[in-house]
Amino acid sequence: MINKKQTPKNGTPFKQQISVGLDIGTSKICALVASPGDRVNTLNILGIGITDSDGLNRGVVVNIDKTVRTIKTVIEQAEQQSGCEIKEVIVGIAGDHVESFQSKSIIGISNPNKEIRKSDVDRIIEESRNIKIPDDRQILHVIPQEFIIDDQDGVIDPIGMSGVRLEANVHVVTGLQTAIQNLKKCIERNNISIKAVVLEPLASSYAVLQPDEKEVGVALIDIGGGTTDIAIFEENIIRFTSVFGIAGKQVTDDIRKGLGIIASQAEKLKREYGHSFMESIHRDDVFMIPGIGGRKPTEITKSQFARIIQPRMEEIFEFALAEIRRSGYAGSLGAGVVITGGTSLLRGTEELANEIFGMPVKIGKPSGIKYSGLGPEVENPIYSTAVGLALYGLKDRKTQTVIEQTKKDKEESKKEKSSILKKVQDFMKEL
Repeated sequence: MINKKQTPKNGTPFKQQISVGLDIGTSKICALVASPGDRVNTLNILGIGITDSDGLNRGVVVNIDKTVRTIKTVIEQAEQQSGCEIKEVIVGIAGDHVESFQSKSIIGISNPNKEIRKSDVDRIIEESRNIKIPDDRQILHVIPQEFIIDDQDGVIDPIGMSGVRLEANVHVVTGLQTAIQNLKKCIERNNISIKAVVLEPLASSYAVLQPDEKEVGVALIDIGGGTTDIAIFEENIIRFTSVFGIAGKQVTDDIRKGLGIIASQAEKLKREYGHSFMESIHRDDVFMIPGIGGRKPTEITKSQFARIIQPRMEEIFEFALAEIRRSGYAGSLGAGVVITGGTSLLRGTEELANEIFGMPVKIGKPSGIKYSGLGPEVENPIYSTAVGLALYGLKDRKTQTVIEQTKKDKEESKKEKSSILKKVQDFMKEL
């Protein structure tokens, strides 16, 4: 993902494993550079680039040139802050064009001792990719659910077991080819190659969910700007995924239309005064709505403002609940629901979700792993996908990259970090 070489003054370069997550969303684009920490379960955040998104709608590129420029901006920020040249990224994908379904594959075990090997498991997963899908769609992920050996079901890891017939129940995630190609085009025009394309709720789960939550059953709901993404886990396996195109942007549009203001003002008021749940308002303060075209500002209370926001948030949660029920796992969520993404920062979101889902709810942010470097900055739901993408790159051997970087580079990058860090902190203050 990153490759930087510079002749050292007093020694040889050291090698460092680096991963770059690129979260291209409807409301923001974020590039995050990370490496494994010195201790177990630590992650070193080397650099962050983040800016408002331009050129996307509901997670899909609608303007190539604007998206290319925005990606260039965040990549340059992340490069300056980390002191590394970014050449490869793990990119997240969402959008209501993403679809998923269950499928099954069967192979025979041909080796003489009938012992199932890793090559057999790889072969059956590859066989699953040969399933017939519409010509305009592309497979993103094939996720094993369980294996069946000679009619013995419920097998999670078949390697080393004996059998003559191996079946696999898999979860297949597909996306629209044109949407994937346009996303790739925007990245490649910045002279950056793509190491992997990862479904965003799957990526977010790496950063937000704990192993025990995945084991007992949990639904992750990532409410972004353009889409709401759902991933359901049970027994440490992802069982269901879904994406629908109602999210934070619709909340902002409701405010814009309801108050007669422009989109940027609506977004700012949403962040500063918005409540998802009227009962969560402790002080019903009055604030000013800016006038348009020379008109005088008007006053509104927080509870009046919440009457605009709450119906849309209720709709998002009701859609999510319908998807959870459709999955068949609604009764298996021992850990309840975890909500993440930028829209989860709206006050009262947890209380409203508790009322609608009728099960334990918490707001998820990157956790369960200790962060160094810019760690405090990323412990926020808006970074869940970017952190998860970087973790995906570090955990998946196929996407690992080792770079060479000198000690001198590290010292120089520390000096460069201060100016970019201030930009990140300014962005955070607006939330």
